[in-house]
Amino acid sequence: MNAFWERHAALREFLLFNLLSNCATLVNLLATFVGTHVLFRAFRDRPFSFLVFQYRNIREDLGLAGFLSFLFATALAQTVNFSVQRKLVFRASGDAGKAALRFAGLALFLTLISAALPAYTLPRFGILGSAVLNIVLQVAISFPAMKFWIMPEGTREKKAV
Repeated sequence: MNAFWERHAALREFLLFNLLSNCATLVNLLATFVGTHVLFRAFRDRPFSFLVFQYRNIREDLGLAGFLSFLFATALAQTVNFSVQRKLVFRASGDAGKAALRFAGLALFLTLISAALPAYTLPRFGILGSAVLNIVLQVAISFPAMKFWIMPEGTREKKAV
């Protein structure tokens, strides 16, 4: 099995990248719950609107509490995602600060896309189709960005699989 993964290192990275991204998803779900029900509960009755972030229907999106929970959960989940991807998938040993800044830029870009995209995709593809399209787009952008820009080959430890 090790010989297979050595011959197909890019496939191994891609599969591991997707599998371990679920760590960030779990953190995001937990942090969203804690944010909306504990940390920012007092702001649930205040509508919020800024650029593509529209949290105006407090019964459905929890207003300012929903937005603050979204920010909290996203920041926490992406911190976990960066650490997991850096150490376990790409095995990067290069400048962590430089990689973290690049990753933060990528995370901000992806967050804006995922916040804005449903307004355009929901009417045409429905909830499930919109979610799938969003996930595919996120992976299509994030995997190559992390592999070639944030944690390129020259910044990786050489380890046997």
